[in-house]
Amino acid sequence: MGKKSKDGKKQKSKKKDHTEYTVVDLSPALIQAARSMRTVLSRNLLESGLYAGQDGVILLLAESDGMTAGGLAQKLGVKAPTMTRTIGRMEAQGFLERKADADDARLTKVYLTELGRGSVQAIEMAASACDRLATQEFSEKEIRNLVRLLKAMDGNLQAEAIQLEEPDEI
Repeated sequence: MGKKSKDGKKQKSKKKDHTEYTVVDLSPALIQAARSMRTVLSRNLLESGLYAGQDGVILLLAESDGMTAGGLAQKLGVKAPTMTRTIGRMEAQGFLERKADADDARLTKVYLTELGRGSVQAIEMAASACDRLATQEFSEKEIRNLVRLLKAMDGNLQAEAIQLEEPDEI
């Protein structure tokens, strides 16, 4: 609602004309932006021989090499069979190798190969180019706020997902 002046007429807002968005616009806008980011990132990664989703596996192993397929799946939020297929494909491409765990031979752990370690910089460059494109009209403050808000949203959704997974107590 606009404010009224002393003579009762509606005053025009001095703010820039911005389209108003509502909460119902949030999910579709966020999903579309995520799809567009993923499409551009995937295109940027093709030169290095990586496909969508493989970058996350490499970056996670770069931080903590020697994880199980189940551990990778959990951290990346995918189902175990999906991760097993991804690992198999990446192993065939030469990015990863599977080895029996030194302490428990029943466990198989996934490790980066030299090629996998060498692709980390290409992934970071591809992600950075995608980030610059996505935020080309944004100020540094807007980018910081966006990241803060997205992390808060993710935290809210993760907390809800955990509550849904917990069994009811008897």
